[in-house]
Amino acid sequence: MNHRDLTHAVESGMPVFPGDPEVRVDPHATHEADGYRVSAVACGSHTGTHVDAPSHTEPDGRDVDALGVDRFVRDAVRVDCRGRAPRAPIGADALPAVDADLLVVQTGWDDHWGEDRYVDHPYLTADAAAFCADRGYDVAVDALNVDPTPTDDAPPDEPAGVPAHHALLGDDRLIFENLTGLAGLPDRFEFLAFPLNLAGGDGAPVRAVARYE
Repeated sequence: MNHRDLTHAVESGMPVFPGDPEVRVDPHATHEADGYRVSAVACGSHTGTHVDAPSHTEPDGRDVDALGVDRFVRDAVRVDCRGRAPRAPIGADALPAVDADLLVVQTGWDDHWGEDRYVDHPYLTADAAAFCADRGYDVAVDALNVDPTPTDDAPPDEPAGVPAHHALLGDDRLIFENLTGLAGLPDRFEFLAFPLNLAGGDGAPVRAVARYE
């Protein structure tokens, strides 16, 4: 079996959703001073490659620690949605009806990780998210957000709020964001993404891995 890491490394100053806690990874103990190393890590629950639990946007949604570990092993289908303009919508007509647990929507936007334009990613329309929820799909993206990320560059006709989140998380589906390294993967693979078991967590960083023949 082949394995590929689909996870951005957690490091100080990495990209975060606007307004989320900044990430700091600082030395706490060192070999020279203490004979061992320990790092102090400060970050938000949606840092880097992460999962959104239903409670992220839904007041009655389940938390990370209420989800069984089997929920984080998915039969995934990769959907190639590359080549779209910044802030372009991805509609339901771009998504397949397949027998799978997870649609991995490849926008190619991980190429812009660390750039200012990373926030200007394509996004799922509410109809696309409802299509996924109706078919029992969880959703993963190689971008910051399944919804448009608010910035000064947002056009006036862009959806406000988080309608795609509501459509998915409101149906007890999961959302995985900030994947990387999807290029060249087979169209179908096993997706494993186990989160930190945060008590009452609305989301958590994951180590996302593709496993395939």
